[in-house]
Amino acid sequence: MSKMLVPILLGGESDREWAKKITDELDKWGIPHKVQVCSAHKVPELLIEIIREYNQFDGELCYVTIAGRSNGLSGCTAGSSIHPVIACPPFKDKDDMMVNVNSTLQMPSETPVLTVLDPNNVANCIVRMFALSNPDLKARYEDHIKNVKSKYKKV
Repeated sequence: MSKMLVPILLGGESDREWAKKITDELDKWGIPHKVQVCSAHKVPELLIEIIREYNQFDGELCYVTIAGRSNGLSGCTAGSSIHPVIACPPFKDKDDMMVNVNSTLQMPSETPVLTVLDPNNVANCIVRMFALSNPDLKARYEDHIKNVKSKYKKV
């Protein structure tokens, strides 16, 4: 089985509760994660140091970035990383969501960031990506999909 890791980078401490929605789901799949606060605006040197270390990781790795307002974290991560980046902007209500989503969707060229709003779907995306090279995880996810589908019956 290959090594897997999901670094979850938070723009601020206030994003930790949003991250927990993702880590709870990753825990169900046995996917290791590491949550770290690292503002791209306030400590860009720390962010670059973290990315350089993870660029040496020998295994499956996918970043999750959680930042709102002016989301530099996702773009800076994608701009320096060799691994995929999924942004999951936090929001309290629909107005907050619109600000955070627009900031996240508008990334410069050569900074590929996937944006997924639902924390559960972020975890599901990661499971699917890691399952590409992990037969056990793939089989478990196939069972999960069958279970989801079994709840829908033709009338």
